[in-house]
Amino acid sequence: MTSRWTTAVLDTDITGGWAVARSRDGFLFDDNGALFPREWLKRQELSILAEHGIGHLDGEPVYLLELNSSAEIPGCRWQGLRAFMLEGDHTVYKVLGYAAQIGTWAREHRFCGNCGQAMQQISRERAMYCEACDLRHYPRISPSMIVLITRGDEVLLARSPRFVPGVYSTLAGFAEPGESAEDCLIREVREEVRIEVRNIQYMGSQCWPFPHSMMLGFHAEYAGGEIVPQEDEIEDAQWFNIHALPPLPASRSIARYLIDVYVARRLGHTEPVLPG
Repeated sequence: MTSRWTTAVLDTDITGGWAVARSRDGFLFDDNGALFPREWLKRQELSILAEHGIGHLDGEPVYLLELNSSAEIPGCRWQGLRAFMLEGDHTVYKVLGYAAQIGTWAREHRFCGNCGQAMQQISRERAMYCEACDLRHYPRISPSMIVLITRGDEVLLARSPRFVPGVYSTLAGFAEPGESAEDCLIREVREEVRIEVRNIQYMGSQCWPFPHSMMLGFHAEYAGGEIVPQEDEIEDAQWFNIHALPPLPASRSIARYLIDVYVARRLGHTEPVLPG
């Protein structure tokens, strides 16, 4: 049976439920995973910066303990979210991804950016409030585009110096203020590889909690130009035949989904489903 996760603003004064603990070293895990009985977790010697009620997993309330620092707890370890994304339960990954974004937002908005005074969590609303300025700050989502560019049986893939060695992926970039997603796509492709595209098609979206991206996925056809990789951003960019692809991104990523969908269409195979 598939687990069900829904986000919600929960009252932290109520006892019980599950909790996850997050520090700058990642999330706390034991052999059973990252979800712990909340009251047990709060009895451990943890330096808690803030607590947030974040939602329900299979109807049970889930809370985040955002910590000032990690602590040694017998039988437990700290693990980063990226590593868990590749190997862990996808529903739990969604819980941790949301927790990471809420924790980052709350940590970065402890003080008002206008006057510098301490901000307070608002009950029953996902917001931090400055009484002096009467300002509310809500969690930020940064829209970005990610696109697979194709030319018949060829796909354009590139690699950044920050990638895992050998891995090639689709092009991506954050939208600027005032840009549409399509404007962003065209600009980013020009900047990163200096080619033109046409027939832009929206394919789907994926929340990307590093730290707060909303990835808007597209497919586009090659329209002209020669590949010129952007200095300091693109280590290499090439056309690859779908029958001879390089190492690709993780299967749960929207980048891999865009590639797999196109390959499936060219070969007449069943199209994959974007992980929810």
